[in-house]
Amino acid sequence: MTVSTTPAAVGDATGRDERPFVVGVGGTLRSGSSTERALRHCLSAAERLGARTAVFSGPDINLPMYNPHDTVRTPAATALVEALRAADAVVIGSPGYHGGISGLVKNALDYIEDLRGDPVVYLDNKPWGCITCAYGWQAAVGTLGQLRVIGHALRAWPTPLGVAINSADPVWDAEGTLVDSTVNAQLELLAAQVLSFARASGARS
Repeated sequence: MTVSTTPAAVGDATGRDERPFVVGVGGTLRSGSSTERALRHCLSAAERLGARTAVFSGPDINLPMYNPHDTVRTPAATALVEALRAADAVVIGSPGYHGGISGLVKNALDYIEDLRGDPVVYLDNKPWGCITCAYGWQAAVGTLGQLRVIGHALRAWPTPLGVAINSADPVWDAEGTLVDSTVNAQLELLAAQVLSFARASGARS
């Protein structure tokens, strides 16, 4: 898990950090995958707009298969669930595998079932940003639709914009820098929408 410590905290009289907390979940087990890069780019944009962020990607979400009948949780699973419990907004990034979201990401999202008995059930009323990457538009767009449906099932609010990225296009350079201006603008707008919705629903500002 990567937790941002910048920009400087804006606290209240008790010293609590009052910035909205945005949690990113996704990527693949390959370090620096296109999906992880896009997810981190979006959350970096959210930081510039005044958010705190945490990213769970790759090994962070390589969790045991979710079993609702087994209450034992690994430290990694506990960290993910606690972050989602505290989140004001969530951004999900998944590759498109065979026309759908990856098993890695789906299994991580299944752990949200642990929030079913919370005062805020699942991700009720929280904004839900979606990013997908695939080698071709059909898989990227189809996977994006699935993420939006999952968000609705978790009682979250999918943002109007969802970002589908065709990894067959030259989106990143050899150093992993985003060079596609359209994708950059979309990820920046997604961050803005997530924060706008979070603040409108009563998140910290």
